[in-house]
Amino acid sequence: MRSTSQGENGGSPHWTTFLKEFAKAPLSVGSPIATSTGTIKRQLDGVDWANTGLFVEYGPGTGEFTRYILAHLPRDAKLIAIESEDGLAAHLRRTIDDPRVTVHTGSALQARAILGDDVVGRVDYILSGLPFSALEKSDRARIVEDAARLLNDDGEFLAYQVRRTIEPSLRKVFTRVKRRRRWLNVPPYHLYWCREPKQSRPSNRVD
Repeated sequence: MRSTSQGENGGSPHWTTFLKEFAKAPLSVGSPIATSTGTIKRQLDGVDWANTGLFVEYGPGTGEFTRYILAHLPRDAKLIAIESEDGLAAHLRRTIDDPRVTVHTGSALQARAILGDDVVGRVDYILSGLPFSALEKSDRARIVEDAARLLNDDGEFLAYQVRRTIEPSLRKVFTRVKRRRRWLNVPPYHLYWCREPKQSRPSNRVD
């Protein structure tokens, strides 16, 4: 699923990189179709940019969500992107020149280890474009549970998905889960906004 966009599913200067990585790993990339600009705006419409200090993105792809976030993020804020595909991670580092962003090559399953203990409970927003329907049930659960631990008390987990596979995990972990169908995208997406983890955070643990 990952992000690559221009207009309402129009062409993108990054589409060749995206298609190349999709051909190599279709399950982990998710969809070769561009995410519409309108969908990006709708997903991030509720972000309190002025009070955002730390934003984390799982599966940034070619970085269209990443660029939108950077265009709105305060100058002293940070964006940490975790991308599992080497080619896409390299593309992000090559095409985005912004000191606020750090791109890590790795899995969202390793997010807590990548980010470090000092980040637990400090993240304002986590955005995920990972194709959760391609993951094992236990991996889906772990990613969502760890995301809840990383968020601060007012933090929010955001996700855009083709299928609703992730929803049971979200409702198990978060008290407030809002879903909206975004039809003006090919394929149509389910957009999620999740707040208030049901359980308090355990002691800082990094697997």
